[in-house]
Amino acid sequence: MIRGGRPYGEDAQDVLLVAGRIAAIGTDLDAPEGTDVIDADGCIVLPGLVDLHTHLREPGGEEAETVESGTRAAARGGFTAVHAMANTTPVADTAGVVEQVARRGDSAGWCSVRPVGAVTVGLAGERLAELDAMANSRAKVRVFSDDGKCVHDPVLMRRALEYVKSFDGVIAQHAQDPRLTEGAQMHEGVVSAELGLAGWPAVAEESIIARDVLLAQHVGSRLHVCHLSTAGSVDIIRWAKQRGIEVTAEVTPHHLLLTDENVRQFDAVFKVNPPLRTAEDVQAVRDGLADGTIDIVATDHAPHPRDAKDREWDQAAMGMTGLETALALVQLTMVDEGRLSWRDVARVMSEKPAQIGRDEDQGQALAPGSPAHVLVWDPRPVRIADPDQHASLSRNSPFAGLELPGLNRLTVLAGRPTVRDGEVVER
Repeated sequence: MIRGGRPYGEDAQDVLLVAGRIAAIGTDLDAPEGTDVIDADGCIVLPGLVDLHTHLREPGGEEAETVESGTRAAARGGFTAVHAMANTTPVADTAGVVEQVARRGDSAGWCSVRPVGAVTVGLAGERLAELDAMANSRAKVRVFSDDGKCVHDPVLMRRALEYVKSFDGVIAQHAQDPRLTEGAQMHEGVVSAELGLAGWPAVAEESIIARDVLLAQHVGSRLHVCHLSTAGSVDIIRWAKQRGIEVTAEVTPHHLLLTDENVRQFDAVFKVNPPLRTAEDVQAVRDGLADGTIDIVATDHAPHPRDAKDREWDQAAMGMTGLETALALVQLTMVDEGRLSWRDVARVMSEKPAQIGRDEDQGQALAPGSPAHVLVWDPRPVRIADPDQHASLSRNSPFAGLELPGLNRLTVLAGRPTVRDGEVVER
């Protein structure tokens, strides 16, 4: 029994979970004998969060993250499902690899793991991977992405979009023209010029998005744009949706807050792809998320071992961890600023990601009969972000020392508590 919490931030009610389902929601509910009663006074009750863009690194990158450690981090962040990206070693481009990732997720048990399949063999951008075999495997893959690399060949991208139509799949594009970003180290602009670093221009993202939304329109297929980061990209997605093109887009928590000014510190923890953009871009993506142009928030959780970041800027790996700070950052940038309600948060961090990923068990409304994937979030505490206390194996969070709002009081996966008061519940 979750006693006295506020579903979607609205009036206080009790939520009774029985046998992995929501049994009842109401006021002054009776708790059957033996019920575990959780005092949720003043807390927000939401459906468990769903991340459409997580790097779990396993197989092949276990020094940075494993399915076990990554899903523990996800549970601490309030997630009950993550979609694991394909850029592992070996690449998740066959039914065998995606089934291995799914089995590891089932074995870990901290949250549901849905593998993302590669679009091309080895992420090489030369020929299509076994899309149909992955879709019909035990993993039931519905999201395909070469994330980390762009499917740059327009003919190959068209064929991929055509192929996934047969099983209602979606291509999730990493929008980056490789010729325009060769050797790029940060956002191209005033700061890059002053620092003498090779720039990653906004047009390199925007040109790929413009091409792909037109291809999606031509083919009549679903396109998802990963980690959108520029004002121009928001404009293109808005235009495409006005034309009825079936496109969705995500923004990361770090692109809602950080800017290229952070790079002046030359701390590689701020090195990420796509790069941190300008304050004007941050404003635009916040506006886009608030008005529904951007559909979801996705973490792009990208753990790296310490030695991959503790080196000269141009040699350091790109990427940031994000699972354990995502909801706090959305509260800080969007909820506390009056841009999103808690019901909106449920939409962009649970319901819509599950819909895009065709994960029917996740992201369902808080209602009797729904699966008991639930988050109880207390928005009142303020804490100092400390990556050394994270469950992730990696520490490359750019938010160390930042005051962040909120605390995860409870994550429930299929009726079983996985996190209480911010700490993983050991089985």
